[in-house]
Amino acid sequence: MQSILADVAVSVSELKKNPSAVLSSAGGAPVAVLNHNRVMGYMVPADVFEAMMERLDDLELIRVARERIEANEPTVRVALEDLIAEAERDTEHDR
Repeated sequence: MQSILADVAVSVSELKKNPSAVLSSAGGAPVAVLNHNRVMGYMVPADVFEAMMERLDDLELIRVARERIEANEPTVRVALEDLIAEAERDTEHDR
């Protein structure tokens, strides 16, 4: 039996009728989208998805940092102000 990892579930046909109403009625919680009573996907508000992506990026950076620490890679000392200035230069250059 497939698990449904959401408190709200809708059928594809119900979702097609009014997607924004389904999302707003969930109150920011994930919505499981069902096709023939099987989960085919989940729908979340944009801000929730963006937060999830940020969290995944953070976890990936933590993994890389731990690998480097365990490999005893040499460290490089930098000042936070230097990193900020470099990021600002990169941002200006991209415009």
